[in-house]
Amino acid sequence: MTALSSENCSFQYQLHQANQPLDGNCLLFLIILGKILLNILTLGMRRKITYQNFMEYFCISLAFIDLLLLVNISIISYFRDFVLLGIRFTKYHICLFTQIISFTYGFLHYPVFLIACIDYYLNFSKTTKLAFKCQKFYFFIVILIWISVLAYVLGDPAIYQSLKAQNVYSYQCPFYISIQSYWLSFSMVVILFMAFLTSWSEVTALVQAVRMTSYMNETVLYFPFSSHCSYTLSSKKTLLPKFIICFLGTWLPFVLLQVIILLLKVQIPAFIEMNIPWLYFVNSFLIATVYWFNCHKLNLRDIALPVDPFINWKCCFIPLTIHNLEQIEKPISIIIC
Repeated sequence: MTALSSENCSFQYQLHQANQPLDGNCLLFLIILGKILLNILTLGMRRKITYQNFMEYFCISLAFIDLLLLVNISIISYFRDFVLLGIRFTKYHICLFTQIISFTYGFLHYPVFLIACIDYYLNFSKTTKLAFKCQKFYFFIVILIWISVLAYVLGDPAIYQSLKAQNVYSYQCPFYISIQSYWLSFSMVVILFMAFLTSWSEVTALVQAVRMTSYMNETVLYFPFSSHCSYTLSSKKTLLPKFIICFLGTWLPFVLLQVIILLLKVQIPAFIEMNIPWLYFVNSFLIATVYWFNCHKLNLRDIALPVDPFINWKCCFIPLTIHNLEQIEKPISIIIC
């Protein structure tokens, strides 16, 4: 067996110690960078909407926090050990800041979901003018949510002890796994499955009959219907399969991804799981749900309907005898105009 000198062993040990945290920091940097690029791509792909809502403001704030985290990681990784405003920053703070962000992101799912529900519900009881005036409060609501959740994370004794323990065992840097996102994803997948199971025959028939066209410079779906239909066009039974088609037509890959994550019980750190594509997926689900529960209000002209940045919920109903939409000036009934 070949013996190594103590000098070579010491050199290899120092090299291993120097490269080990750097590799972890580089991996964390690449993950955050990839998430930021995904955020930018998602924000760039969204449809231009006429008015803002709570979810839009929160998505922009999330992108800003991710960018701020990336800048902090980059600065600390570059200078390694420095003092700023009397506080000494080392590579340990990379793990500390990321853990704090993970805890904060992990506790944000329920509040964001609840406030977005309230926001969309109120849009159905206010006119467009009143809804526009409420936009100036969105910024303050988003700031209040961030401050409240961050204060809860920093003030919780259990979280404080967890963060303090990493100062002793700095070679470990576990990240928080959010239970809120798990149950939120599980609930939405179950609801989608039950909705599809309830109207799977109608969905299958509509997929074969649905057509896509352009109306008033926008892409819309129109669904043939029988003139002797026994229920109204705005009934929940009629709209459910059409909403399922519109939703799955855009988010089917994301739904399948959620199913795989749930079945395999994949544990994703909260700072990765809270991202803009996930928020827009939840946003589309909320809009579809609100539309379905308020189907009787969809034809009202003075209602400020929520606008989905990724799904155009415009469904036109055309009689079966009309085969060419361009031959008529206006469809018989448009759900959302």
